[in-house]
Amino acid sequence: MQVIDVPGAPYGVTAGPDGALWFTLVAQGVIGRLAEGLVRSYPLEQSDGQPTVIVAGSDDALWFTEFQGGRLGRITVDGAVTSMPMEGPYGACAGSDGALWFTELRAGRVARLGKDGDLTRVEVDGMPSMITPGPDGALWLTVNQGNAIARVDTDLALRVYPLPTASAAPVGITAGPDNALWFTEIGAGAIGRIDLGGTVTEFALPAPDARPHAIVAGPDDALWFTEWASCRLGRITTDGTITHLDLPGAEPHGLTVDPAGDLWVAMESGALVRVSP
Repeated sequence: MQVIDVPGAPYGVTAGPDGALWFTLVAQGVIGRLAEGLVRSYPLEQSDGQPTVIVAGSDDALWFTEFQGGRLGRITVDGAVTSMPMEGPYGACAGSDGALWFTELRAGRVARLGKDGDLTRVEVDGMPSMITPGPDGALWLTVNQGNAIARVDTDLALRVYPLPTASAAPVGITAGPDNALWFTEIGAGAIGRIDLGGTVTEFALPAPDARPHAIVAGPDDALWFTEWASCRLGRITTDGTITHLDLPGAEPHGLTVDPAGDLWVAMESGALVRVSP
């Protein structure tokens, strides 16, 4: 395990097209870059936006959401920043169609931003949160207060799958190695799995108040997730076997896999932590 101290509160983290790690400093209004052990910071024009999720786009740039500031931002690998107004954006991902897809949690919408700049939206009631491309070419997302998982085709056709556990409050979601989607249930203290037909399976965590947040597919054919309240990194196999690793610091949020296959955790207490599976 390696700990890299950073000057702020990291929230989201992703591997960039330049081989570096890019992350958001939510409290400081800053985008950070880590490469070869060196941290560089890019302050935003408005520091009150609370940049949260950051992802690599299909245009060799990084895209990030400013939930509090109501902006969707873009930063090139040399640090040039632009942004556009949105209504409480949160989750984001590059779709199979080359577009940038993101959720507007506050407005209750999923949006598609094409390479030509065309913006289209579909309404999703219940605070759509994180979003990810699925193995079927569609976009899959968590509906936090709607207690559901939703699927949006690239033509914006929507289907919603209610979760069996009340107040599960799903947040993170990712495509797994088993042709299914895996997600965190921050309210229920569980990890969920939904297949492409909509069948949901839930796996309770040993600590129901662990508050699982982000989730990614690891290089080891397992799913890895952060536990915000218990300050642990969790691992679940596709058959439901769960193990844990204690993390230094506090409040782990974002999670990504770098090109070398290592996991990186954004600790809001002020560090990026590298874990080798």
